[in-house]
Amino acid sequence: MAAKKAEAEGRTPEQIREHYEIEKELATKLRNAPKQERRRLYASLYDELYRRVPHHPQLVFKSSPEDSARAVRFQMGLLKPYLNEHVTFLEVGPGDCALALEVAKHVKQVYAVDVSAEITRDVAQPPNFDVILSDGTSVPVPPKSVHVAYSHQLMEHLHPDDALEQLENIYRALADGGSYLCITPNRLNGPHDVSRYFDRTASGFHLKEYTTYELRRLFRRVGLLRTRAFVGARGRYVGLSPFPICLCGKLLDRLPYVVRRPIAGSLPLKMLLGVRLMGIK
Repeated sequence: MAAKKAEAEGRTPEQIREHYEIEKELATKLRNAPKQERRRLYASLYDELYRRVPHHPQLVFKSSPEDSARAVRFQMGLLKPYLNEHVTFLEVGPGDCALALEVAKHVKQVYAVDVSAEITRDVAQPPNFDVILSDGTSVPVPPKSVHVAYSHQLMEHLHPDDALEQLENIYRALADGGSYLCITPNRLNGPHDVSRYFDRTASGFHLKEYTTYELRRLFRRVGLLRTRAFVGARGRYVGLSPFPICLCGKLLDRLPYVVRRPIAGSLPLKMLLGVRLMGIK
């Protein structure tokens, strides 16, 4: 499998193996580090990974403007019904801020919270747009000020303890009736980091992958008792109760890995199981 992936990426199987071993080594440091040390390590270990793995796909293969625009369009298809000129929007982990900048055209205020000053340094900010630095778990915006919070492919990169703390801080930032939409890979058809070609459980920088029912349990712990799941793909989604998705996930989770993985990885189930969970305060 690694050989097929290497061919698709233009890398050798040896490079894939090197990437895996280095990322696993660094991720283990992060998993085992005490809380205060993790605050420093999140940025430094990723920098070390990119330095030691110069053939890393994120360094070699850059998204085209067309790909980036398509990704923003798909995400806006999910978010647009919740946006208007009265909304304050929070994105945690905005990356290049492409989505947050698009959202800013439709809302009153945007907060883009990230751990890196570098990645957002050259962002041209409109008047209703603020980039705010975080230590990885803090959400330094006014309490009860946010109507819609959002993260995409972020939670799996956090230590489980930090993910819960960040979720608590997002809850504090939400206004009454506000909502948080979290999108993260599903553990049942993972792993989704480089360890997918070698391990059955994520062991790279995806420190923990979740199912919909596991994420729903975390939401409820912090007070997000009302939840809604979204099923679909490519910007076309249907919102529904998470109950059938949770039930399907629990049934699949009882199957042996060799049986579960291809079933959960099939296109219809990937559309159903994709973790897109909204919690409402």
